[in-house]
Amino acid sequence: MSNNFETIRDARSLGVPKMLLLGLQHMFAMFGATILVPILVNSYFNGEGLSIQVTLFFAGIGTLFFHVCSKLKVPAFLGSSFAFLGGFATVANLDSGIFAGMTYGEKLPYACGGIVVAGLLYLILALVIKFVGVKKVMRFLPPVVTGSIIICIGLSLAPSAVNNASSNWFLALIALAVIVIFNIWGKGMWKIIPILLGVVISYIAALVMNALGFTNADGSAILDFSGVASSSLVGLPPFLICKFDVTAILVMAPIALATMMEHIGDISAISATVGENYLEDPGLHRTLIGDGLATSLSALFGGPANTTYGENTGVLELSGVHDPKVIRLAALYAIILSFIPKMSAIIGSLPSAIIGGVSFILYGMISAIGVRNIVENKVDFTKSRNLIIAAVILVCGLGFSGGLTFTVGGTSITLTSLAIAALVGILLNAILPGNDYTFGENPSGDINRGVSFNPQKKNK
Repeated sequence: MSNNFETIRDARSLGVPKMLLLGLQHMFAMFGATILVPILVNSYFNGEGLSIQVTLFFAGIGTLFFHVCSKLKVPAFLGSSFAFLGGFATVANLDSGIFAGMTYGEKLPYACGGIVVAGLLYLILALVIKFVGVKKVMRFLPPVVTGSIIICIGLSLAPSAVNNASSNWFLALIALAVIVIFNIWGKGMWKIIPILLGVVISYIAALVMNALGFTNADGSAILDFSGVASSSLVGLPPFLICKFDVTAILVMAPIALATMMEHIGDISAISATVGENYLEDPGLHRTLIGDGLATSLSALFGGPANTTYGENTGVLELSGVHDPKVIRLAALYAIILSFIPKMSAIIGSLPSAIIGGVSFILYGMISAIGVRNIVENKVDFTKSRNLIIAAVILVCGLGFSGGLTFTVGGTSITLTSLAIAALVGILLNAILPGNDYTFGENPSGDINRGVSFNPQKKNK
């Protein structure tokens, strides 16, 4: 681990108050990105898109459901997936067939129906893994592939961090500096919650700056409380029932190809971060089922697709607390917030610059985990096949910033850059000669990437 303190597997040893704070830290880590998805979708649907309250509710419910499916073992948080944004935009612009004359609000349930089908596609891959075995599947996912994909996951998020931070670099630097200071020089509990401290202290700075009349780089106010004033104290999330149409399904469902590949990379990253073998126990098929069904459940009632969140993986690495119970606390917080519109609005007022400053650490941490996996597994880059695989994955993952769009049956489908990188990497590893990786044959190497048959033997 990068931390110089012992990792904590059971957060109860810290006491209830500290556990509650750790859960709050994970909630802040996921909050910005999770609510950004409905904000963006609303821009596509002219204000008639996804609800932040519904999004938070199913982020919490989906996370808890995922934990049940994964036998309460995997410390993963399921937040809103950005992979389906292109699909939402496409459905919003449909104006033929049954969509002719529809309002944006009337189109939204059909987009959600397509996501329901996309989530169910996870079950197919889960069945293949269940009956073929994770050992045979992992033959196609050696360290050179998974490590490179994990690097791409972090680096592909880097522009988002810079873009958010650029709105107010001073605030972003305060958040970044607080996290670094407490993580390096902090003692006890202060060292474990640097993300939360970075958010709170930088938000206090934002309040002071806003009161003194300072503005963002573009002249806008640092804090905007207009949404807080118009929000009620308590209210039910505005659920809706999805609808199904072949056209919308053809737009949304194929995106599952991308998110399933990203899921494998995310579970590999979480496994490597905490030093456990989640691909075998509880099993990749169980995590896929949990993720897929959580996505379908969310979309069934008007929420976005869910996905395992790299932001929370970064928190696991930075805090050294690997107890899934802390993640479940964050899920409960999200559910509670979904019934408090005013509180959701207050947290939603968090300046994007602060989110950017926090993301500098979290996104970079994910890529660093990928680098560590490659180094600790001693991937031999004197072999041309390994160089080629890693090179192509990195270029695809970072080069196809807008994804790759193609047409099937008159419908435009977009694969994200991470999906392209994963698919190409897996394909190259399968066809290039010289693949000498066998899952479970080298326990010490597999342990370092979190996919060992015997993780208990990991050297501290």
